[in-house]
Amino acid sequence: MDKKLEATARLIEVMDRLRVECPWDREQTIHSLRNNTIEETFELVDAITADDMEGIKEELGDLFLHIVFYSKIGEEQGKFDLADVANGVCDKLIYRHPHVYGDVLAESPEEVKQNWEALKLRKKARKSGVLGGVPRSLPAMVKAFRISEKAAAVGFDWESAADVWDKVHEEVREVEAEMQSGDKTKLEAEFGDLYFALINACRKSGIDPENALELTNKKFINRFNHLEKRVAEQGKMVSETPLEELESYWQEAKNN
Repeated sequence: MDKKLEATARLIEVMDRLRVECPWDREQTIHSLRNNTIEETFELVDAITADDMEGIKEELGDLFLHIVFYSKIGEEQGKFDLADVANGVCDKLIYRHPHVYGDVLAESPEEVKQNWEALKLRKKARKSGVLGGVPRSLPAMVKAFRISEKAAAVGFDWESAADVWDKVHEEVREVEAEMQSGDKTKLEAEFGDLYFALINACRKSGIDPENALELTNKKFINRFNHLEKRVAEQGKMVSETPLEELESYWQEAKNN
């Protein structure tokens, strides 16, 4: 047996035994596992962001366990099993890759993506509309990116990144106007419009806004850690240090 198939069979056997003999595993449901699955997904994202291949391997194993776990519960309820899950995704991949399994031509990643979205829409749009397939529980930034991608796939999009950038400037002016008005409800709405325009500017420029923001988060954390270290060297706390001095340490961090 291929070692990958052998390892998968071993995991299935382990899960089968745990569902019978372990009190904790035995009482789990698809709902009780949900938060753990979300946590494991974020741990994988952290490992990917850090380029930690050993960590990625470990976290993929944890997620694989969850796939097998959910499939086992589905099997016990007579709804589906791991074979159904694997065959379902295989069928989906074959259907959405007609340039590999059929006679459709796609010579660039962009053409492949366009075909993928079009085929996806063909199956789902009839039931829930173009945007119906976007999970409601997605974080707002990721959701904004995906809904704008899907709208663009059916032709509802700016012609160029420059056009979106004009929209960003328009939204900035509207935010500034509401800041003067003092109406927080309207200000919140305008900030939302500005964020949405910026996310689309990223998309049209080929930038993932989530990655861009995370890079800035890491940069801020590194610089603030340097600032804290320099303040501690003076025997002080950040809250006790004049802003001018903090700014000088911040500039040190930027120049390092």
